[in-house]
Amino acid sequence: MGKSGQSRGPLHTWAPRPQPSLACAVIRVWSLWRSLSFSLNPPACFLLLHLLPVALNCREGALLLLLDSSGSVSSYEFQRLRLFLEELLRPFPLGPGHVQVGLLQVDTLPHLGFGLGAHRSQPELRAALMQARQLRGDTNTVAALALAKDLLSSARGAGGIPRVLLWLTDGVRPGDVDQWMSRLKDDGVTVLALATGQGDYQTLRRAVSPPVESHLYVVDVDDLRIVMEELREAIIEILCAEGLRVVHLTARSAVLQWRPVLTTDTGSYHLQWQCGGVPGSGSSSASGCGTTAGWPQGRSVSGGSNRAELSDLRPDATYTASLTPMSALYQDHFSTLSVTFTTLPELLGPSVVSVLAYGPHQMNVSWGPLQPGHVQGYRVEYAVLPGGHVSTVEVEGHRNSAVLAGLEPDTQYLVTVSALHTTGGERAMSVKACTQEVPAPLPALEELLLTPLDGAGVEARWRAPSGQPDSLRGYWLSWEAGTPAGAWTSMSYMQVGAGTLSAQLANVAGGGCARVCVSPVYRSGRGDGLCCTSGG
Repeated sequence: MGKSGQSRGPLHTWAPRPQPSLACAVIRVWSLWRSLSFSLNPPACFLLLHLLPVALNCREGALLLLLDSSGSVSSYEFQRLRLFLEELLRPFPLGPGHVQVGLLQVDTLPHLGFGLGAHRSQPELRAALMQARQLRGDTNTVAALALAKDLLSSARGAGGIPRVLLWLTDGVRPGDVDQWMSRLKDDGVTVLALATGQGDYQTLRRAVSPPVESHLYVVDVDDLRIVMEELREAIIEILCAEGLRVVHLTARSAVLQWRPVLTTDTGSYHLQWQCGGVPGSGSSSASGCGTTAGWPQGRSVSGGSNRAELSDLRPDATYTASLTPMSALYQDHFSTLSVTFTTLPELLGPSVVSVLAYGPHQMNVSWGPLQPGHVQGYRVEYAVLPGGHVSTVEVEGHRNSAVLAGLEPDTQYLVTVSALHTTGGERAMSVKACTQEVPAPLPALEELLLTPLDGAGVEARWRAPSGQPDSLRGYWLSWEAGTPAGAWTSMSYMQVGAGTLSAQLANVAGGGCARVCVSPVYRSGRGDGLCCTSGG
């Protein structure tokens, strides 16, 4: 069995002055009896549960099972998961006013095995689970999550009942589930996950609601019973506990949720939070709090609410929040709830990405700033727009540039640089860039004639090249004279305008010969020229 994560703080409950949650207590006792191998008749147990007085705040909740039924799961794994669910859910009372259970199967298209609240007794639920069949298609978890969001949003109700999504998967190729998991958690759904394979652990970790250590379970399919009691207890805490819980957490915000004990007409809640200490206690600890340690903040929350969001928090800092019901009708009935949590580290990606084209087939990509303490590497992805094949280059965390080679000329690319953080998260920035076009060959000089002049001079005449007359800027001349000993003097140079087609060069053939070269000069470079030798 493997569980992960860092503790985000204990879960505290309302003071037990109101009627206690007897149904949940019976569930816990029933679970203990099962673990000690006592003989217990489940139908008789549920008859007892229905007869017991159940506290109002522990009566109703929604549990949606998201079961991977695709072809990546073996038949043996699927059968074991069905049996596990049947045993896991045995203690829970079902029906109106109690727990509503639904089954959504992951496949090429999501398949609703049965809706929330479709079965009102344990025998009905067990029969429905045993009738579920493996679909053996593709693992399209994203489409299933979209449907799960609709189902659980509809189940929220006016009273804001607790809702749980239990994701059962082999962890293999779950897809890009982060966005939909965030939407579910933003809507107040608590996400738990049970993985039976060595899949994408970081994706599973990001998917579940905090605290990770009690909401994420990775276990071999033959050892499912090892985690049954802990997973069942986690579900009980969500559906039955009356405490203050963190249901969604980012680097700079936290969403708190609680079981409502007031209404709009009977009072309100006082919510207070503080970085590095207990609000109102005067104590503080600068655990990532900086100058904000010891400064409590607070606000009033309507009695009809069951959740609140704290914003503008510091990344990777420990906070304590407290919630106090304020009611003139029930002054002595409630005590303060509190919860401690740590915000996530802030994931910073590149803030600047620059691309410089080096010719038609190559680009240099650079980015900044570097974050060597938090980033273990960078991934550069590039593809032709629109919809081209994505190629990838990975570099180490201390580098801030990469060369992309083998590109198509005169083509637009989408370039994305992702910072891969040591925590498993990543942040990215994308830019568009174009490679240079392949330059057309520049027209060459077509003809060059040398005519001797009196006094060892030479006249060079040439014909303008055909093509690209608008880009022609002039001509580049170079010449050298021969000596009687057969050597050449040092080279001389000059440039003339585009309208000049001849030049007289004095004293270049004193030794009896001269070599003259003329090249056309264009806006984009120098074309091929011609060389001639006179005399000698």
